[in-house]
Parts: sequence; structure tokens; C-alpha cells
Amino acid sequence: MEFPDPAEPWGLAAAALLCVNLFAFGAFAWDKAAARRGAWRIRESTLLGLALAGGIFGALAGQRLLRHKTRKEPFRTKLYSIAGLQAAIALLLAVPQSRTWIFETVARAAG
Repeated sequence: MEFPDPAEPWGLAAAALLCVNLFAFGAFAWDKAAARRGAWRIRESTLLGLALAGGIFGALAGQRLLRHKTRKEPFRTKLYSIAGLQAAIALLLAVPQSRTWIFETVARAAG
């Protein structure tokens, strides 16, 4: 596997996404360890913000692998909503036909 060249625009974006995902996973690990010790915790809004900033894979991996905040509502619903939103955005960017279909559907619904 070859890593993207950070000098290229897509390479820089890939490197940034890798970093934010590692940071999100680390935040979940830190918060889990703090919860076990009864120490200072990371705010849920911060964890969700990291996911929203592009760290959704790290956040979901942290949640699943560390078994952290798996039953906590509404946190879980918000995290999965962020994942769905980012999946929809990725689909819009990756598949030009999806943009046309969505815009036509919205236009028909609007009137």
C-alpha cells in the first residue's frame, strides 16, 4: 500500500483525515480510562465534534473496540447521525449521478 503524497491536495486531505481519526480514537481511549479511574472526563460535545470534523471512523472504532458510550443515549444516536451525514456527503462527492437524482427529487418535492 502506498501512502498519498502530502504535497498533493488529496494527499494533504488524506493525511489530515488520518490525523483527526487517530486523535478521535485517542480521545475515546482517554475518556474510557478516565471513566474507569473516576478522573476528569472529555465532554461528549468534544467527542462528537471530533467525529463531525472528520474523525468518524476513529470515533466509531473507539466506541466499538473500547466498548465506550455504546448504550449512552442520545450520544449514540448523534454519533450514528454524524456517520450517516458524512456517508451521504461522501456519496454526493463520489458519484455525480447521485447529485442529479437528489436535486431532481428535492425539486419534485418542492413543487
